[in-house]
Amino acid sequence: MAKNPNRDAPDVVIIKKYANRRLYNTETSSYITLDHLATMVREGREFQVLDARTEEDITRSVLAQIIMEEESRGQTMLPVNFLRQLISMYGDSMQGMVPQYLEASMDAFRRNQAQFHEAMKGAFSGGPFAEIARRNMEMFEAATTAFTPKGKPDAASKDDEIAALKAQLAELQSKIEKLG
Repeated sequence: MAKNPNRDAPDVVIIKKYANRRLYNTETSSYITLDHLATMVREGREFQVLDARTEEDITRSVLAQIIMEEESRGQTMLPVNFLRQLISMYGDSMQGMVPQYLEASMDAFRRNQAQFHEAMKGAFSGGPFAEIARRNMEMFEAATTAFTPKGKPDAASKDDEIAALKAQLAELQSKIEKLG
């Protein structure tokens, strides 16, 4: 009968699994589902699942069951090659090192993810992305003011503008004729 030392920790919720496969949350005195446990994991809640009859810690197998349920719903995250490699490590001389390696890798991934989220928050509030956003807004404002009429134009400036456009058009037409 394997017992987990976490059981005595006050912030660890004890879940009992009965022979009828029902899960009982001792904290809320209610029956729960695997979906509830998945939500607890996402919320960072610590729990331990015990076989109600033997008091054996079955947390690992219940967590694996949650992963299998998620994978079967189309929420695939584990590539087939990874699963094959993982299975091939069972019975290997390196098997004892794999759990620590995977845990350390996942911790590093989570830290990098948190740092990325923080960097993105900072980026939009004063970092390099903020500068890009500011420049894009300036260009957008310049473009909108170029197409916004500024009061009633006088006839002379309108005639000058038309004459300049005609000159540009004539210049373009002569360049096209030279190319042809």
